[in-house]
Amino acid sequence: MLKAGILTIGDEILIGQITDTNSAAISRALGTIGLRTTVMLSCGDGMDEICGSLTQLLSHNDVVVVTGGLGPTKDDITKKALARLSGSTKMLDNAEQAAIVRRILTARGIELSDLNLQQSMVPDTCRVLPNQIGTAPGMVFRMKGESWPHEPLLYSLPGVPFECEGLLEAVLNDIKSNLKLEDIYHRTLVTYGIPESILAKKIEAWEDALGPRLHLAYLPNPIVGVKLRLSCYGGDRQENVLLVEKQFGKLREILGDAVYGEGEDTLPVVIGRILRSRKATLAVAESCTGGKIASLMTEVPGASEYFYGSVTSYDNSVKTNVLGVSEAILAEHGAVSSECAEAMARGVMERLGTTYGLSTTGIAGPGGGSAQKPVGTVWIGVARRENGQVKTESRMLRFGSDRLRNIERFAGNALNILRLALIDEE
Repeated sequence: MLKAGILTIGDEILIGQITDTNSAAISRALGTIGLRTTVMLSCGDGMDEICGSLTQLLSHNDVVVVTGGLGPTKDDITKKALARLSGSTKMLDNAEQAAIVRRILTARGIELSDLNLQQSMVPDTCRVLPNQIGTAPGMVFRMKGESWPHEPLLYSLPGVPFECEGLLEAVLNDIKSNLKLEDIYHRTLVTYGIPESILAKKIEAWEDALGPRLHLAYLPNPIVGVKLRLSCYGGDRQENVLLVEKQFGKLREILGDAVYGEGEDTLPVVIGRILRSRKATLAVAESCTGGKIASLMTEVPGASEYFYGSVTSYDNSVKTNVLGVSEAILAEHGAVSSECAEAMARGVMERLGTTYGLSTTGIAGPGGGSAQKPVGTVWIGVARRENGQVKTESRMLRFGSDRLRNIERFAGNALNILRLALIDEE
């Protein structure tokens, strides 16, 4: 199996000023053509750091992809490091990228400067991958000479994420034309409601029986759930597909309703499919999640077909005056209660005129808890219209003390409880 390494360059990554999303995008893309990423590195904007990191990666991988350090400022020195490593003797002006630079800056009303034009200058040892949506070109180097035990392919891409991703197709096509690749097949099931450690125990016998060709990965996320990815390397593609399908059939039998989707499915996507298929609608009343559920639902394109809106009822006055929660419920049971959650779900459903209502009320922390209702407690309510009647249900869950983590867990679990309520009606 051919191997790949990834290097992201920039002091801003190392000090935590920005999040490196390029490595994940590159690794996913390489995996689709049968390249296994074995290492991801980040280094600062220094010549020695860049050259040292690239030397390490090129010595042990068939393909190396580097991003960052290609801008017009003086601290962007990736191009100089690549020229040194590849044995370049001069820089050449790439006419195609220069024309793109002029077009982009003119369209933006930005005066063309020498620094901008320098971005189209490239080492004479590379081949250019024109960047149609940015000013820094992609570059391809076939590293030769006594320095390398083989002839690795080195790709340099801009650090701006949408520009990096825009060049990935060209990178993949170039790799496929230069290397003999083995098949790699990934498939992912998405689960919710079973913690990772319990999930691992539940499927332990199934996992132990997978055999050497299949590799299982656990990918947990408080909002998405736990993704289970099976990978099959090498061999025949059709056989791999059948093998993975057979194993996932067994896994679905073990996990039942905990499996809610595949691939990039999320709870809002799956809930949206169900609501759309039934021509049903949803409204949300949020207290402790502060609008998080509404934000997740509206990330899905076309959500306006079934998602009407939400009420962020953070203060009790909003619960009573907007959602119609009675003061008697708040006085007797408190805002963090089954009674309040169900009244909120019913209230938002009736006021927005939807088929379903979903609510959250809890204590995200770090303060506000008590012995009876500690930090991390949440009540989730669901209301529905059924045969002219309104039916409500609620469930209490408890998590930890981290506020932001709790908000994500509250929102994810609320969506999953709604999903289970929806499929119970099928």
